[in-house]
Amino acid sequence: MYRLIIVDDEEKILDGISELFPWHNIGFEVSSRFTSALNALTYVENHPVEVVMTDISMPLMNGIDFIKELIRFPKIKIVLFSSYKDYEYMRAAIQYGISDYLLKPIRYDELVLCFEKIRMQLDEVSEVVNEEPKTYYKEIISRVDYYLFNNYQKASLEGAAEVVGLSPNYLSKIYKEKSGSGFLEKLNKIRMEKACELLMDPGYKNYEIAFYVGYDNPKNFSRAFKMYFNMSPMDYRNGGGREKK
Repeated sequence: MYRLIIVDDEEKILDGISELFPWHNIGFEVSSRFTSALNALTYVENHPVEVVMTDISMPLMNGIDFIKELIRFPKIKIVLFSSYKDYEYMRAAIQYGISDYLLKPIRYDELVLCFEKIRMQLDEVSEVVNEEPKTYYKEIISRVDYYLFNNYQKASLEGAAEVVGLSPNYLSKIYKEKSGSGFLEKLNKIRMEKACELLMDPGYKNYEIAFYVGYDNPKNFSRAFKMYFNMSPMDYRNGGGREKK
């Protein structure tokens, strides 16, 4: 889990962002939260933090002055949020290399996309430094594969994402990147290999096999099988080119 602190002088907004958003699902934990940028800066100076999410309009030290101080910590990713749509705020923020700028009220989908992007950037850096992210991804891929092998009839990307606690979009990206195979590609491979096993048993009819491996329509199954093996299920059952499996 990557460590995140959130800063906003409005308690209700701070509570909402900190507690209502499922941070753990995309690999973050809220290490601390502050209503004062000065207190947040003191925390950053004494504790490891990967991401700072801060409001702009705050007393004593505003968000722009806060990120000026954070320049001393170049590895920290910064996300600014504000109800102001003033271009000057955005221009001032961009020149300090922030990761993103979100407008209040913050939309759930925008927050997810923002932090999934940051998560991928942090992962890339961490992989160079140590093996922990590789172990993390290995576990994710293993759990997804286990889910597929045991639920291939009704398996879905959404179902797999729920199993590993990630969003479907993020899981799709990292599964392809880390396993070398797309999620649907792997699911199709498992289904086709299982179909081959069943075709060797004369007790199963084609429509039964189609249903067993996840196809409601036998014609769709036959079409998919032929695209995968370049032969029909019947040809395969009759011994034609089984070595192509």
